[in-house]
Amino acid sequence: MTSSLEEKVGELLNARRLTLAVAESCTGGLVGHRLTNVPGSSAYFLGGVIAYSNEAKAQLLGVSRATLTDFGAVSAETAREMARGARRALGADVGVSVTGIAGPGGALPGKPVGLTWIACAAQNFERAERYVWEDDRITNKEKSAEAALRLVKDYLEGLP
Repeated sequence: MTSSLEEKVGELLNARRLTLAVAESCTGGLVGHRLTNVPGSSAYFLGGVIAYSNEAKAQLLGVSRATLTDFGAVSAETAREMARGARRALGADVGVSVTGIAGPGGALPGKPVGLTWIACAAQNFERAERYVWEDDRITNKEKSAEAALRLVKDYLEGLP
């Protein structure tokens, strides 16, 4: 039987004795939900922050107000700061973040509906990935959560 992506992430975190924290905006807790569907996830999943507003991103995750002003909430810079903030806030080895425009509204010049930035941060590692989903709101959220888990899996698989 094949394991789900969240089960694979859990296996990798357990095998490497690492912990994970999430910072979610447009996914509204879906990444954390999927992680906690796995029995025993409390061994490696420390928790998450749902920071939907810019104020929450700044206050709870330490995203710089200058970053939010200069690059916007949906940007590589904000996603990176959110992932770092999740690590810091929860004392985790790995942080993953998702920020995007789930739709159907919310598009801005140069930032279409479906634009999503996902970042992963760990000691000596940081990556942000850009996606543009072209589905309905729920599907965009599901694809974003899947991509966030995949980014964590890829990072963990690349460790010695």
